[in-house]
Amino acid sequence: MTEIVFDGTRRYVLGLGCERGTPENEVSELASAALTAAGIDPGELAAVASIDTRCNEPAILAAARRLGVPFLLFAPARLEEETPRLKNPSAVVFARVGCHGVAESAALAAIGPHAELVVPKTKSRRATAAIACALLQKE
Repeated sequence: MTEIVFDGTRRYVLGLGCERGTPENEVSELASAALTAAGIDPGELAAVASIDTRCNEPAILAAARRLGVPFLLFAPARLEEETPRLKNPSAVVFARVGCHGVAESAALAAIGPHAELVVPKTKSRRATAAIACALLQKE
């Protein structure tokens, strides 16, 4: 996995999920809307994260490329570990992919235990987005 360094500038991770074949513009518009709603500049993103089954999903790959950040992937079992921290766990998502959420879980997993959701899952017709923030530790 790509290691991310969180600092005072880049401390957010955008979690994305989508149905296969979701148009690029739908994911891009949802990502932009989530960032705008939270007042987060794209330059503050450290990564885009998702479930490993979306490793070749054109819309999510395009979003990460457009934002100029690494694309991190997590297995369903790792995403399921984040369930206690989710704002919107879903039994439907669990039945489909083996974890109770993709966008929220991936954003949290990318940062680790020192993360909090700043944008809970938001949805478009075929995609989801969430944003987590790295809580910078005082030394």
